[in-house]
Amino acid sequence: MTPKNTLLWWSSGKDSAWALHVLRRRPDVTVSGLVTTVNRAFDRVAMHGVRRELVEAQARAAGLPLHIVPIPHPCTNADYEAAVRAFVEHIRPLGVTHMAFGDLFLEDVRAYREALFDGTGLDLLFPLWGEPTDRLARTMVDAGLRAVLTCVDPRALDPAFAGRRYDHALLDALPATVDPCGERGEFHTFACEGPMFAAPIPVRTGTTVTREGFVFTDVVCAS
Repeated sequence: MTPKNTLLWWSSGKDSAWALHVLRRRPDVTVSGLVTTVNRAFDRVAMHGVRRELVEAQARAAGLPLHIVPIPHPCTNADYEAAVRAFVEHIRPLGVTHMAFGDLFLEDVRAYREALFDGTGLDLLFPLWGEPTDRLARTMVDAGLRAVLTCVDPRALDPAFAGRRYDHALLDALPATVDPCGERGEFHTFACEGPMFAAPIPVRTGTTVTREGFVFTDVVCAS
């Protein structure tokens, strides 16, 4: 059977990184590239606030081409959907058959993606779907995945967590109301090391700012 020619929707965070690791262990899937939405105004990944050059470093470490989907700021649903449709038209000649996402359990998010890609000719994969997030979080850390919290929603989590490493100590410190993987948007991460990368991406944290109700810690290359 011919493996599914798959692009992975790449947020730059731990769940996308782990989805890549899981997909690469499946004989029925070939991951042929990563797809990232980048905010035109700031040249950063939307919500995660990660610089474009760091996502490019991730793609190099993963040994995969990176497809950038530019979106405006602010970005309405209509803007986002138009950008996605344009991208799908762009990749049609590449023979891509599937799009994968690192979503975990939010039914409304999955339903939105399925509706968005309906009629595009692409089938969707959700390789992490339904994994208990408390167990998944520990599994990722135990496997050597390293990440930094780049964005915190202060309505759900103390802003002091911004810039912290995603490790067992952080998981132990999270309030019971916060999902261990931040799946409800409590926090977002940048993955800098793990079995999905050929080598670690050396980074350091920079300035922390509050913008549009969220707390962002800048992450920059340390080399």
